[in-house]
Amino acid sequence: MIRVYSDSNGLVFEQAGIFKRPASPVALDDLFRAEDPVALAQHAWTSGTAATLPAKPNAPIGTQEVWAAGVTYLRSRTARMEESKDAGGGTFYDLVYNAVRPEIFFKATPARVAAPGTTVRIRSDSKWNVPEPELTLALNRQGRIFGYTIGNDMSSRDIEGENPLYLPQAKCYDRSAALGPCLYLTRDPLPPTTAIAIEIRRGSAAIFNGSTTISQIKRPFTELAEFLFRDNAFPQGAFLMTGTGIVPDDSFTLHHGDEIRITIEPIGTLVNTVA
Repeated sequence: MIRVYSDSNGLVFEQAGIFKRPASPVALDDLFRAEDPVALAQHAWTSGTAATLPAKPNAPIGTQEVWAAGVTYLRSRTARMEESKDAGGGTFYDLVYNAVRPEIFFKATPARVAAPGTTVRIRSDSKWNVPEPELTLALNRQGRIFGYTIGNDMSSRDIEGENPLYLPQAKCYDRSAALGPCLYLTRDPLPPTTAIAIEIRRGSAAIFNGSTTISQIKRPFTELAEFLFRDNAFPQGAFLMTGTGIVPDDSFTLHHGDEIRITIEPIGTLVNTVA
């Protein structure tokens, strides 16, 4: 496995705790275009020069689009049905949870993605906002999974709940997504016991904690990737968030200044504050 970090000076590759910068320039887009991204990263690390962990990493994204899958965990299905029941849309989420075709939607352009340690946003016209911690797939241009990162799918639950057709407004706006702190490259699937954990802090206190494992997801990651790439070309590859299994109670909403900490080992911890 190799972790790939991005900062203002380019990429840093880490393997077994040893950090290196490539001897020849390698961009994130090069990895996503490669037939074998892991081999390219391995070569960059082997031939690289000594480096240190970037103090201020960028989001590990080049020119890739970010997409997302919804209602992939039972907890998400239940929450979506509850928030939209007054609008008559509750059964939509039950149907898509059990359908052959998954829910897949566009989430963000690179310019809308927040880096680790920076701010994410909640909409000014929304009163009920939550983070959604998600394992995020890195897909090369052939649609093959070659790595993973942590994603925060910021969501306006009241807007989506008012009408499911408002999903794009509830999900896609400036700094509505965060990725990081690195790309974790591996040829091996993550074990089902891989845990996703979130802590939200307000001031000095933790106001929400939650965790799940990827064994709770309904659909195989390869299936989600295949649906994304149906009749869609991604010459620079793509990111695909795989849904959330952690949803705070209906009484919870984010406030300005809240700190969101999402941890998925062996990727790391993604930290952002709410602007």
